[in-house]
Amino acid sequence: MTHPFFEGIAPVRYEGPDSDSPLAYRHYNPDEIVMGKRMEDHLRFAVAYWHSFAWEGGDPFGGQTFERPWYPQDQMKMAQVKADCAFDMFDILGQPYFCWHDADIRPEGADFAESHARFESIIDIFEQKMATRPVKLLWGTANMFGHRRWMAGASTNPDPDVFAYAAATVKMCMDATHRLGGENYVLWGGREGYETLLNTDLTAELDHMGRFLNMVVEYKHKIGFKGTILVEPKPQEPSKHQYDYDVATCYGFLQKYGLEQEVKLNIEQGHAILAGHSFEHELALAASLGVLGSIDMNRNDYQSGWDTDQFPNNVPEVALAYYHILKAGGFTTGGTNFDAKLRRQSLDAHDLIAGHVGAMDICARGLKAAAAMIEDGGLEDALAERYAGWSTPEAQALLDSDFDSIFARVHAGKIVPQPRSGRQEQLENYVNWFV
Repeated sequence: MTHPFFEGIAPVRYEGPDSDSPLAYRHYNPDEIVMGKRMEDHLRFAVAYWHSFAWEGGDPFGGQTFERPWYPQDQMKMAQVKADCAFDMFDILGQPYFCWHDADIRPEGADFAESHARFESIIDIFEQKMATRPVKLLWGTANMFGHRRWMAGASTNPDPDVFAYAAATVKMCMDATHRLGGENYVLWGGREGYETLLNTDLTAELDHMGRFLNMVVEYKHKIGFKGTILVEPKPQEPSKHQYDYDVATCYGFLQKYGLEQEVKLNIEQGHAILAGHSFEHELALAASLGVLGSIDMNRNDYQSGWDTDQFPNNVPEVALAYYHILKAGGFTTGGTNFDAKLRRQSLDAHDLIAGHVGAMDICARGLKAAAAMIEDGGLEDALAERYAGWSTPEAQALLDSDFDSIFARVHAGKIVPQPRSGRQEQLENYVNWFV
């Protein structure tokens, strides 16, 4: 330990399902082979620096509840303490990756130059710490939603000076991500949307956002960054309507601006729910469109109706998520980032470890259930049976035909539909056999 914050907490180990330790992995065994691959290499867990270390326990109706040794966070010496404590936690958990925003790791400076210098100072510390540990960077990103300068957006801002500030910020963060060997770079447009159409030029804002993302891709190739550029969909909150609403909206945007071959998506469970979808819907659609990149694994409180960012605890939901990820071939550069935070009453260092331990176990159970379903093949068999009619030459000919010829066949009574059961309840029962 480099700091006493986690003092007395030993590195978490796999002890199996019979363990009675609250800080032991009961299901996450990094070396267990699942579908021919180590569990750690399937799941590719990452800790989110912002929720674990920058968040102070506030909610919309109340402020800070946590007391941490790196508060107040407006001092560089505290940012260094925060880095020490973060890497202590990485050592305890043994997860392979972490993620950050620029604003998580350094305090804001008096101007961009000072903020940049502070940022580089912490990146130096990260580089030194990573040189002596196996932990790697899954992705970096820029916080372009917290400071008041971003109140009307970043790349979509009506003020070109803010667009320029955003470009400089992303360049800085991409350089650092590249330097640390990051495997992805994420853009989450937290305020890339609008509050009212009364003062919003949709065409201009979308065009500026499209040009900005093209500049990101151009810079990726210029510096030789081999990682994946990811965009994260979210429908609302804080903006009334955000331009990266869901997977389908993002894909349409990427197509319009010629980016569908260059950019993939980082999909979050909580954001899927806010968009009125299930997590597996968003994952399945992204896989179908060829843009599934990485995931943020969390959950929302279904009674609250907003983005509560809780650690996952629902094995069936997680199993269906990994089912679609495995069907798509699994992660390449992406992984499972815990974009999740403690409840504001969970005050202790022990709670921070326990939240991640439980989440990693839930994901391990979900992964194994998903793999078992794929190996059993029941869902694939049911799918093949349901669509078997399309395998006949007559059915394929329909796709090469036209309305007039199809009309003639139907009118002559040669095609008479006979509805068949979709067997939804039976398939839902099937999933529950594995979870």
